[in-house]
Amino acid sequence: MPSESKEFSFIIVAGGQGKRAAENSPLQSPKQFRIIGGKPMWLWSVECALALDSVNEIIIVMPDDPPAESAMSSFFFDKNIKIAKGGEQRADSVMNGLIASSSPFVLVHDAARPFVSEKLCKNLMEKVSENRGVIPVLPVSEALKKIVCGGPNDVYSLNSAAISAVDRKDIYGTQTPQAFPRILLMEAMRKAKDMDPKDEAEAWLLSGHDLAAVEGERLNFKVTWPEDFKIAEGVLSRMTRTGLGYDIHPLVPGRKLILGGVEIDSPLGLLGHSDADALLHAAADALLGGAGLPDIGNLFPASDERYKNADSLGLLANVVSMVKEAGWEPVFIDCVIKAQAPALNPHLPEMKRKIEEVVECEVNIKVKSGEHIPPAGDAVCIICHAAATMAKKNAG
Repeated sequence: MPSESKEFSFIIVAGGQGKRAAENSPLQSPKQFRIIGGKPMWLWSVECALALDSVNEIIIVMPDDPPAESAMSSFFFDKNIKIAKGGEQRADSVMNGLIASSSPFVLVHDAARPFVSEKLCKNLMEKVSENRGVIPVLPVSEALKKIVCGGPNDVYSLNSAAISAVDRKDIYGTQTPQAFPRILLMEAMRKAKDMDPKDEAEAWLLSGHDLAAVEGERLNFKVTWPEDFKIAEGVLSRMTRTGLGYDIHPLVPGRKLILGGVEIDSPLGLLGHSDADALLHAAADALLGGAGLPDIGNLFPASDERYKNADSLGLLANVVSMVKEAGWEPVFIDCVIKAQAPALNPHLPEMKRKIEEVVECEVNIKVKSGEHIPPAGDAVCIICHAAATMAKKNAG
């Protein structure tokens, strides 16, 4: 059965306290609320789930305290999102998420794995069936040792008598998300409750159900220890790019002045084939540059009559679709308008609102006087610059 014909609930388990991630470190705990790449760690998984067409609802299992509710209050999404309360153990949190779910199938995912990809999720969704679960696994690459000791503090002070080698052949590490038919998983979790299963797959196997595996992804690692946050930030630094945009249009009589999608009362307007919105053109070129795509002059040429007097907000929306199709997401756009006249500061809030509605990220706009230095300083043109920060979509 194709994944498109199945309906899924995406359960994000974020109910733990993240104590290991906070050990010997001033890091915020629980770890799932730590900021990674400009957003809380749990939000990365939500955004992946939002991109999956077969996911009808998202269940976020949060710690049972007021901060969890307030952490969600500033985020709004299109799909149906529910909050479930975390339990004492991970299995309790998963069960609470399953109870809150309503779809025939579920993907159960740890919020501590922020770099889960759409590709991996779709592979799992394709292979799960009414009586078979599917998990992502990776072969263990490290040499393994079994250490018998009194506790974790004794590990590094033992002699060789307490250490033995373990054959890593046929040993695989398990990742999330894990895909199951929901009702059967709930039954398996109830039966295995007293056995303290380490994950859903263990409970599933204890119930004697069929389990399949797909290849996991190295980037889908679990943030567990304080050093893992540094690794995560390092990954993100390689997943972001900056694009630059620039545009200039002359000011002439008899044209409307449209800037940032806002019509401004002025005796002079910007001359161009489209509506000549230099600010939107600069922002569009910044986005295209960050995604490694051609500029708007090549994509929407002045020689094409389709773009005569075109609304640049519409062109910007097309650009956003292009960069997303190329695998990039706008994160932040910083803009500078250089103009002697007219006064633009009163219009900045409306410009910001209109642009943010289209690009779906934060936008900052500044106005600089031309200081009577030609050409902008003579009010013969308006010059706009933009820098766009882009993030690589985690699509695998």
